[in-house]
Amino acid sequence: MMKVTNEFLIPFIGLKLGKHQFEFEINNSFFDKFDYHEYESSNIKAKLTLEKKSTLLELNFSQKGTVNVPCDLTNEQFDLIIKSKLKLVVQFGETFNNDNEELLILPYGEHEIDISQYFYEMIVLSVPLKRIHPGIKDGSLKTKALDKLKELSVKKSKEEAKQENTDPRWDKLKQLLTDK
Repeated sequence: MMKVTNEFLIPFIGLKLGKHQFEFEINNSFFDKFDYHEYESSNIKAKLTLEKKSTLLELNFSQKGTVNVPCDLTNEQFDLIIKSKLKLVVQFGETFNNDNEELLILPYGEHEIDISQYFYEMIVLSVPLKRIHPGIKDGSLKTKALDKLKELSVKKSKEEAKQENTDPRWDKLKQLLTDK
């Protein structure tokens, strides 16, 4: 279990009704607290807009930044651009309940909320499962691994082409089999 940092503990009890903005700089030290070490480095600007209403809180999370990850094709490290949003309604009830991902129920009498878990999940889920270096798409990345991949794909397509060039006499015979 992670240690909660005060920065992500929002004391909502003292806030006036209305909207309140919070901004955070998130880097690898944030992920270390969750014992999560997937990124070589990270630089993320995270925002929270908390709207305090008389009976509930509306939280709007957003994040935008980069995580440094290896490319799945070439293993080259690169900064992957990520961004995402999340909406959470906080209500008060008899017991704590976070079964619904869009609704959090805090026990009556609670005076603060730890939002770090929401930022953590939102960021981790915004990173795609397949991570491709942008230089592969635009052709600017040159690596030995990429050259080998191209070479292999050219061989494969030549073999496929050979298989497609069949004898027309056999094609006629095959047609007889399917025309029954």
